[in-house]
Amino acid sequence: MKLGTNCALLVVDIQQEDFQTMTVDNLGDPAWDCIRSARRVLDVFRARRLPVIHIQEAHRADHVDFGRELDGAEGLHCLEDSPGTDFAWLTYPLPGEYRVVKRRYSAFFGTDLEILLRGLHVDTLVLVGGLTDVCIHYTAADAHQWDYHIRVVTDAVAGSDPEAHAASLRAIRYLQRDALVTAADVEAAE
Repeated sequence: MKLGTNCALLVVDIQQEDFQTMTVDNLGDPAWDCIRSARRVLDVFRARRLPVIHIQEAHRADHVDFGRELDGAEGLHCLEDSPGTDFAWLTYPLPGEYRVVKRRYSAFFGTDLEILLRGLHVDTLVLVGGLTDVCIHYTAADAHQWDYHIRVVTDAVAGSDPEAHAASLRAIRYLQRDALVTAADVEAAE
C-alpha cells in the first residue's frame, strides 16, 4: 500500500454518541478496538501531514432532514444540539483538519465533500469509523462511483452486527479488489 500526497483519510461518524463511556481508564477495553485502530491510522496521516477529513452525521432538531432513515432499525440520533453528536475525544479533529457535516449515510450525498477532494487533488480515500454496513458502505460505494480508489481499514471500522459488517466488507472488496487493508498496512505503507 502507498500513501502519497493524493491520499486523504475519511474519519466517518466517530462521534460521542457511540463512545460516551470511553475514558482514559477503560481505553484498553476490547469494546474500543475499532477506535484505537482508527486512532493509529489517524496518527499516520497526521505525522505525514496528509489530509484528514472528519465526517459528522448531524440532524436538525425538528427531524426535517432524516428522510427515510427512520424507516429502518435506527431511532432518533445525532441531533445537532446533542452532546453525543460531537466528535469522540480520542479522534477529535485538530486545527487544520477538515470537517464535513452530512445528513444522510453517504458522506458525498448533499455535502461539499467532492469539491473539497477535488481541491485537495485526492484520488485515494482511506476510510475508518462506522457503521461498516451503513455509512462506510454507502460512502465507499459513492467514492467508487466518483472513480476514487478506496481503502477501508477493516480493524478500524465496526458494523451494526458481525454478519452485516462482514457482508459489507465483501461488497466493498467486490467493487475494488485492493480495497480492504488493516491499520498495520497503513502504518507500514510507503
